[in-house]
Amino acid sequence: MKYVIGVDLGTSAVKTVLVDPQGKVAFEHSAAYPLSRPQPNWSEQNPEDWVNGTLVSLRRLIETSGVDPSQVDGISFSGQMHGLVLVDSEGKVLRPAILWNDTRTTAQCRKIEKTLGTKLIDIARNKALEGFTLPKILWVQENEPEVLEQAHQFLLPKDYVRFRLTGDYAMDYSDAAGTLLLDVGAKEWSPEIAEAFGLPVSLCPRLVESFEQTGTLLPEIAEASGLLTSTKVFAGGADNACGALGAGILGEGRTMCSIGTSGVVLSYETNKDLNLEGKVHFFNHSEKDAFYIMGVTLAAGHSLTWFKETFAADKSFEELLQGVTSVPAGSGGLLFTPYISGERTPHPDANIRGSFIGMDSGHTLSHFTRSVLEGITFSLRESIEIVRESGKEITEIVAIGGGAKNEAWLQMQADIFGASIIKLESEQGPAMGAAMLAAYGSGWFASLGECAEAFIRPAEVFKPNAEQVAVYDGLFALYQEVYGQTRELNDKLAAYRK
Repeated sequence: MKYVIGVDLGTSAVKTVLVDPQGKVAFEHSAAYPLSRPQPNWSEQNPEDWVNGTLVSLRRLIETSGVDPSQVDGISFSGQMHGLVLVDSEGKVLRPAILWNDTRTTAQCRKIEKTLGTKLIDIARNKALEGFTLPKILWVQENEPEVLEQAHQFLLPKDYVRFRLTGDYAMDYSDAAGTLLLDVGAKEWSPEIAEAFGLPVSLCPRLVESFEQTGTLLPEIAEASGLLTSTKVFAGGADNACGALGAGILGEGRTMCSIGTSGVVLSYETNKDLNLEGKVHFFNHSEKDAFYIMGVTLAAGHSLTWFKETFAADKSFEELLQGVTSVPAGSGGLLFTPYISGERTPHPDANIRGSFIGMDSGHTLSHFTRSVLEGITFSLRESIEIVRESGKEITEIVAIGGGAKNEAWLQMQADIFGASIIKLESEQGPAMGAAMLAAYGSGWFASLGECAEAFIRPAEVFKPNAEQVAVYDGLFALYQEVYGQTRELNDKLAAYRK
């Protein structure tokens, strides 16, 4: 039997999966590492913690599985997006990595918008948000100029780990699209953006396809991981791109809804000239010359977790959700907006906050729980509607993440989205997408689509109920009014948030 390994470099841990040619996960392992918040709004990690965690996880994977290292054809990666790693000419890390969830760069975002104007969307296809990489580079430029002067390359998290494993600098298009330095349509670094901020294009690493081989393991890495120096290493992709691969989002109209801490609606796209004016993200996919549109709800599963911990801490999630089926669609006139961490799509607004609207004395814990689920799903529908307005027909959506574990919520998604919801037989998220890149790169399949047919199997389909769809269509229109009705109030309330 032969295998490939998918490595998913997350924010709290690295996960490794050993996958066979049928897409079955033979073994998996994860290793956690710390997150540092040295100041309010800062979020940093030591890149060496990622490397050490990856090596520990790979060794445990090989030792526990009993697989001979020669049976492993290749390794590839999925990585947390946007994080900034600066290295000098010898590959030495110059400062802790600044992560995707670090929000210190609001001033740099406004500077980018003022300097580039409409060119930012024309070239980078995305708005300047604090999570992206270019604002972080400008923060270092302004606050730690001596660090940036020493920088030879900037890398993203998985690219640093791959560099340490192989000695090769490279970045794939799907991850580079989240830097704001890539000309997304042309698939090349933008000299215009780099020069606008006095950055040399040489700071940007070589661009490669996600399935492209970028080397083999260095001798000391092979020894530490239990693998061979001949093990092939493939570039890998951004976590959302790999999550999409792992859900089989490979083809026009294919769409997924991922509900984890945040929520994502992602739809496959082939038109590189599509310009949605920054209403949603537009990124390169891990499939060659493909793209995807993505909308984000910042507090999706996080809203449900907050609600449970605040109002029903003594109950398990299963106990909390048991009652939602006893409450009719619309939660008895109770409406929730999941803006408890601000919002991203379609309202990039850090000041907006959540609301329960329509409370009365007849509402029970089950009404509130159902309204939280409905509010999260309404927020995700806003992203789906933007995709539909671009001319796409969305009739099927693959559900993944925590939101795919509860059947009542899956039926609710079908009714609110007005589309069939597909639950997968086995879901490994971005790690499976990384394994698929290694499998395709190793020559197991003629295309990523063929790989998806072999690896991914639907388990159940939830069809929309026409009566429920009609109820939710009416409520969705009301939901869309809440942002405009509460924005000014929340701006005024921001002064009292201490």
